[in-house]
This record gives sequence, structure tokens and C-alpha cells, in this order.
Amino acid sequence: MTGTGPQDWGPFGRPLFNDPKARALSRVGVVDVGSNSVRLVVFDGAARSPAYFYNEKIMCALGEGLGKTGQLSPTGRSRALSALRRFQHLAEGMGIAPLTAVATAAVRDAEDGPDFCAEVQRETGLKIHVIDGREEARLSAQGVLLGWPGSYGLVCDIGGSSMELAEINGGHVGRRETSSLGPLKLATIKGGKKARRAYIRETLADLAEKMGPQKNRLFLVGGSWRAIARIDMERRGYPLHVLHEYRMSRKSVLETVKYIASQDAEELRNRSGVSSSRMALVPLAAEVLKEVVKTFKPRDIAISSYGIREGMLYQQMPQELRDRDPLIEACRFAEAKDARLPGFGRQLYHFVLPLFSSASAERKRLIRAACLLHDVSWRAHPDYRAEVCFDNATRANLGGLKHAERVFLGLALMHRYTNKRDGTRFEEMYSLIPEKEVHLAEVLGKAMRFGAMLWLQGAPMGEMRWFPKKKELELWLSPEAEPLFGEVAEARFLSLADTLGATSRVKLRRRSPTAKP
Repeated sequence: MTGTGPQDWGPFGRPLFNDPKARALSRVGVVDVGSNSVRLVVFDGAARSPAYFYNEKIMCALGEGLGKTGQLSPTGRSRALSALRRFQHLAEGMGIAPLTAVATAAVRDAEDGPDFCAEVQRETGLKIHVIDGREEARLSAQGVLLGWPGSYGLVCDIGGSSMELAEINGGHVGRRETSSLGPLKLATIKGGKKARRAYIRETLADLAEKMGPQKNRLFLVGGSWRAIARIDMERRGYPLHVLHEYRMSRKSVLETVKYIASQDAEELRNRSGVSSSRMALVPLAAEVLKEVVKTFKPRDIAISSYGIREGMLYQQMPQELRDRDPLIEACRFAEAKDARLPGFGRQLYHFVLPLFSSASAERKRLIRAACLLHDVSWRAHPDYRAEVCFDNATRANLGGLKHAERVFLGLALMHRYTNKRDGTRFEEMYSLIPEKEVHLAEVLGKAMRFGAMLWLQGAPMGEMRWFPKKKELELWLSPEAEPLFGEVAEARFLSLADTLGATSRVKLRRRSPTAKP
């Protein structure tokens, strides 16, 4: 999927990002024909942080019994063909045909894989590109890079019939290996749990020798890993049910593996929200994860909802586009699409920034994101707007955002519309960040709440000056903004000062305080 000629664009058959300065992505559909599931994803939105316009998965189990028969499951094959026929029809209705389809371990390993691909093309017109294990590993790793720019660590992608490893460092994919450690393959090993454990350990020892030491972060990609993460959340009583960027420690993983083995599978499935077809594979996947963690001893473990499909998009992105921040790009796109006054977020950011002059680059990044998003929920009913803001920030499909950062962003946007945060259904999530962070989010929210009253585009709003040692907050209003400083604006400014524990002064400035005489 590299090169310059039209023949080099791989499964897409066409360039998706002709312009490295592109902000928006033309709607594109990708089909992933896996060993366990067949999924259609239609991407849209910000080019650097694509949203899921449509997402449908059918659990077909194409690879079930493959280890014994060498053939795709007849039932799975029939279900997969039906799903692909539906997906192609949907694509035509959406105006996004042709779809791009890739197939992984089951189709590439099965004797009748080529016949299945020919049947699909004959029945639907959809051409399936079968990728090998090393390419699958690379695309999965690039999917992780879509959400975590510049990341380093080991990407572990488990499917139904295989498990891939890929090393990432500084935004680049390094060593890659593939194995047959998928649950559907493991289910065919004779000799029971003891023989299976020996096979897993032997395979991982060989992988570890080829991959070398990998003690940084372990990124887990794949439905079985996500199911285990859901169970880990249930066991811990974790309040934010967002799988992407969910973190686990080695100790937590080992405890959850024991927990899975000790629970009634059906009861556990119901409590954790895992589908029955996925739950059937979880015990086998848990055996693999236990040995992966013991073998590589990662510093920490993160769940990635991004994988092969996202990696295919990332592969085509020009470097200029890859270098952008996925969070800020998504927020810019949301502002341009949904805000009443697109572009005001940038002015608001510079207006509130003096309150956070000593903040880290990571903190300023969140402040910028909040300012870009501060007005995108204006269509919600006023009685629910604050909660809608928190819900969107904590649960939206946003890359490059840790769970604690989601809560900080959600609280800031909540306080953009209300002075209170108690009594909501989100209170248990506040515990994911320290009390000091909760207070900073309130300060940011109230600063945006006040700044939004000085709703000027292009004209200077004025300037806030914050003296933390003296606990003094000054407001220097521009002549253009002075008529906007009415009773409500004044009340919001005083509320901000009160939250800071500060005295306040308001002054009218006829020229910029930084202008030279």
C-alpha cells in the first residue's frame, strides 16, 4: 500500500488524501472479513480523527473448525456471504460504493479461501483483498497510531484464528510477527487445557525471541481483548464504560483472568454486556492474555478500539496530516459543523489562557479542545445542555484522549452551562481525577461561561489578568466588548472570581494593554 502510482493504493484502489492540508474526509466504507466477525465501518468527519458514520458487525465464525477441516465453516461462509451482500447494498444506498474489503487469517489459511472470495465477487461485485499476517500486524499498529500519535510499545491484535504482534516507536512500525494463537484455532488443540497451555507458552517464547524485549506499553486490539476489558471494568466497578484508552495493570489482568475462570459464564456475560458468541471465546483468549503479560511484562496495558480498518486510513495519510493532533482536529471539525459562531473557539481560548499561564502543554491542549467544543451542544434543551456536554465529552469517539482527560473535559464543558455539578448521574466519574483537577475544570468552565457573553468575531474581547499570589483577577474590556458587559456577564465574571477565591476589578481599555506607547 505504498508508492506513487495508481496501482499502489492497495485495497482502496484510489487515494483518499490527495491534499495533505485536508480537514474533512470524504465518506468511505471499509469491510473487515475476520475469522470470527464480518464488519462494515463507514468513516466520515475530520480527516485526522474520522468518526464512525455507520458501524455494523455480524458474528459469522468463518474460522470455526478450520484447524480440523482446513475449510471455512459452511455455516459461517453462508452467513458471511449474506452479510457482505447486505453491506454492498447499504453502500449503494449511501452512495459510497465501491466498498474496500480485506480478509485476514481464516480466509488466507483456508483451502477454500480463494473460492469464497470468488463467490463473493460473483454474487456482490465486492473484491476481497486477502492480507498476510505481517501486513495485518502493520495495519493494526497503524490503527493504534491513528489514536496515539508518536506512541511506543507493543501492539497485540487477537482475531479468531490468529494473533499478531507489532512494535511501534515514535510513530513508526518496527518488527512484526504473526501466530496462530486465535481462540478458534486454540479450540481445536487436542489434549485439553494442559496441552493448550504448553502450546501457548511455546508459541509466545518463540514470538518473544523474535520481537525482543517489549516492556513499554502493551496495546490490545481485537474483540476478545475488549470483552476481557469489559469484564475487568465490571470486576472493578469502573464508572466510565469507554473501552478505548482503558488502562489495566499486569496485576489487574491476572486477577481478571482468575475472575473469569471462577464465574458462571452466562451470569458474567449479562453483568458485563458481552455477547454470547464473544463470551464463548473469552476463556481461551484469557489464557493467551495471561501468558502474553507474563512473557513481555509490559509497563502498563491500554485497550485500543482502533485496528486494521483505521490502520488502512492511516496508511494513506500524508505525513503532514499524520502529525496533527487527532483530538484538536476532531474538535475543530465539530466546531465548524455545529457551533453557532465557528471560529470563536480560538478567540475564547486566548481569552481564558491567562488563567492557566503556568499550565503544561497537555493541559493547554485540553483547554483548547474545550474552547472549540464550548458551543457545539447549543441545540440541546437548556435543562439538559450541561449533562449533554459531559456525556458527549466522556463518551464520544475521540482519539488521543485518556479517561481522566475525558472527565476533565466533560466537567469543564458542564460548567460552561451551569455552576453546579452535584446531583447528576455522572458523579461517580468525578473520582477518576483528583479534586484539584475537578476545581481546575470548574475554573475553565466558568471562564468559558463568562467569555461566551463577549460574543465577538474578529473584534478584540479584552483581556483577563490573573495574579495567583495576590488572588486578584482583573478584566480589561475592549471598547467593542464594553457594551456586552451587562448584568448577566458581570454575574458570571464574579462567579469565576469567587471560584478562584479572588478579588476582582473591571477596567475599560481604549487600546490593548500590550500595545506600545
